[in-house]
Amino acid sequence: MNSDVYEVYAVKYGHHARRAADNFVGGDPHDAPMPLDYYVWVVRNAVRTFIVDTGFNADAARTRGRILVHGVADGLATLGITPGGVEDVILTHLHYDHAGNVALFGNARFHLQDREMAFATGRCMCHTLLSHGYDADDVTRIVYRVFDRRVEFHDGSACLAPGLEVHHVGGHTAGLQAVRVMTRRGWVVLASDASHFYAHMEEGRAFPVLYALGELLEGYQRLRALAASPRHVIPGHDPLVLQYYPAPRPELAGWVARLDVEPALRAGV
Repeated sequence: MNSDVYEVYAVKYGHHARRAADNFVGGDPHDAPMPLDYYVWVVRNAVRTFIVDTGFNADAARTRGRILVHGVADGLATLGITPGGVEDVILTHLHYDHAGNVALFGNARFHLQDREMAFATGRCMCHTLLSHGYDADDVTRIVYRVFDRRVEFHDGSACLAPGLEVHHVGGHTAGLQAVRVMTRRGWVVLASDASHFYAHMEEGRAFPVLYALGELLEGYQRLRALAASPRHVIPGHDPLVLQYYPAPRPELAGWVARLDVEPALRAGV
C-alpha cells in the first residue's frame, strides 16, 4: 500500500433518537425522526494508523441520555486495532462525544487545535450554552496530557503525515478541525461536527449547537474546497453514512463503513 494513501473507516458506537426540528437552527417544518449516529474514524495504511476522535463511554451515555451501541474499543477491534497500541489520535474538538475515552489510548499523542484548548478552558465555559457540550473531566484529562508532553498543538492547517492533514473549520466550536485524507478515490474530508448531517451542507443550514453561525456556514465552502468533490465530504453524525458506504465485511454492516471506496448510493451533492 502506498504510504501516502489511506484506508478510512467510520465506526459507529452510539445513537440518539431526535427529531428534525431539533437538528436545525430555526427548527424544521418537516418534523420527522432524524436521529444522530455517533462515530469514531480510523485512518490507516501499511505504515501508520491514526484514530480520529475517541467517543463517549457508558457513564456519559447514561448521563446524557444516549445509547452506547458498541464500545469504542470493540469497534476498533473489528479492524484489528487495540487502543493501547495507537500512537496518534486526532481530536477534532473536545465535546464529550469526541474526546471521552482518552484513557483508552494510553500510549497515544493527541493532535488538537490551539484555539480549541483555549476555548474549552477559557471564559466561554462560564456560559452554559457554550459549555454544555463539554465534560470537565474529559477536558482535564487532555490538560494532563499536555503536561505529559503528549499533545501536539496545531494552528490552522497542518500536515501530520504524507497524505494526512488537519484544517481549522470554525463555527461549531472555536477550534474544531476537519481531517483531510488522501485515498484511492482522492481527497476525503472527515467533517466531524463542521457538518452534522449531509442536509446541513446541502441546504446551507446549521445544527443548533454552535459558537459562531457565520463561521459555521462559511465552513461548508471550506470543506468542499478541501475535498475531491462534495461527495467526498463525510458528515459527523449522519446515519446515511452507513447506508451509502459499504461495510468492510458483511457482518459489520450497520456498524463499520469503509469511506475510501466509492459509495454504493448517492452521498452528498
